[in-house]
Amino acid sequence: MFEGLRTLFASKPAEPEPGDGKVTLADVLRRNWFELWYQPKIDLRTKRLVGAEGLVRARRPDGSLISPGQFLPGAKEDDMLALTERVILTALRDFEDCAALGAALKLSVNVPVSAFVKLPIAQMLREERPATPAWPGLILEVTEDEAVNDLKIANDVADQLRALNCTLALDDFGAGYSSLARLRQLPFSELKIDKSYVTDCHLDRVNAGLCETIVELAKRFEFKTVAEGIETVHESHKLQGIGCDIGQGYLFAKPMAKATFVGALGRRMVGGPRPAAPRSGLLRGLFAAS
Repeated sequence: MFEGLRTLFASKPAEPEPGDGKVTLADVLRRNWFELWYQPKIDLRTKRLVGAEGLVRARRPDGSLISPGQFLPGAKEDDMLALTERVILTALRDFEDCAALGAALKLSVNVPVSAFVKLPIAQMLREERPATPAWPGLILEVTEDEAVNDLKIANDVADQLRALNCTLALDDFGAGYSSLARLRQLPFSELKIDKSYVTDCHLDRVNAGLCETIVELAKRFEFKTVAEGIETVHESHKLQGIGCDIGQGYLFAKPMAKATFVGALGRRMVGGPRPAAPRSGLLRGLFAAS
């Protein structure tokens, strides 16, 4: 049923850009400029790589990049649904490249809640999932405000995903100000702490208190916590100290093209001792974006 979508992966001749220079999501999909980049997710206690988030990018034939902020705003719903399909299928295929290196990482991707109603996501995962028993499943991230507004959909989808060893993560938690009563109803395995709370959490008493509260709530409801946008060693140490599980941000690595990510994994999996990463950069030596 996904044959039509697979044809989008085939190489196509370049088309002229719109006369006004603006690039839309429809343009990106039609010209096959879509790429899925990866940002590592790090266990804050062990500093080991435990996963990666897939992030949408676009690249022109001349190699120049287009940020999602240029082509996602104002995108039509049909184009967003087509993008969601491509993102999921790409992540499933990219896992196989990671697994071939001995790194069975749990990847995560962003999905709008509307896609769970209008796309056969569970069927897609069932039919296209990697065949290897090492596949740990896929994490589908939805934003807090969308999830809270569509609790029934989220719960129905979570039940379907669990059977496929896939889970939901609540992205940008804290930005939507969910009530505690609603939080108890959310069927998620991860809470991703919004970057606005992570920034300067070692100095800002308000941010520190909010991060501590979120981590404590997550532990009570048996969710893992992922801190987004970590940029300094001090923030990382603070978050580790309050019990946050996983970190993600420029301190460890910027989002990088799939080839760069897989290349870094290859270096990590090669036998023999690995050089110690500098304290100030932690894992950036291995995950330097090209």
